[in-house]
Amino acid sequence: MAKVTVLMGSPRRCGNTARLVRAFADGLDARHEFEILNVAQLDIHPCLGCNACFHNAGHLCPQPDDMARVYRVLADTDVLVVATPVYFYGISAQLKMLVDRLHNPIRNSFRISRMVLLAVGAATLPQLFDSIVMQYRLCLHFFHLRDLGSVLVRGVKEAGDIEGNAALDEACRLASTV
Repeated sequence: MAKVTVLMGSPRRCGNTARLVRAFADGLDARHEFEILNVAQLDIHPCLGCNACFHNAGHLCPQPDDMARVYRVLADTDVLVVATPVYFYGISAQLKMLVDRLHNPIRNSFRISRMVLLAVGAATLPQLFDSIVMQYRLCLHFFHLRDLGSVLVRGVKEAGDIEGNAALDEACRLASTV
């Protein structure tokens, strides 16, 4: 059984990113254990850049927050799904804080081998996802992960705008290949 973990970076519990994640989840079958970490609901502090995690036993960060839980979840994850709204041409601040806290050697103990990107943005310009896709590709390369694909949705701003969008079916189909 493969464990699929979603890092859901939207502060909107019922927004378009959350709906895209639900469509992805609908495509998974009984061979998958599935967990969503709603990053905006976690107490995660920004990285201090102190590098204590490189020297502490167990590579633990000295900050007392929910990252300890995130590290435990990611340690048992096979497929990581990164889901984010686009905020000023980048991932959400909530998700960025978590990603920055993965600058910790504990990440080398994770069994993650595959990754998926789900992103939603209000704008329709062709370059909307360029910086996010570049960061995603750099992570794939750095950690030697296999890209399972992405669903990038333009032109959805208000909660519910994604309903009826072909991207929901695309996310469901993508999950069926995991």
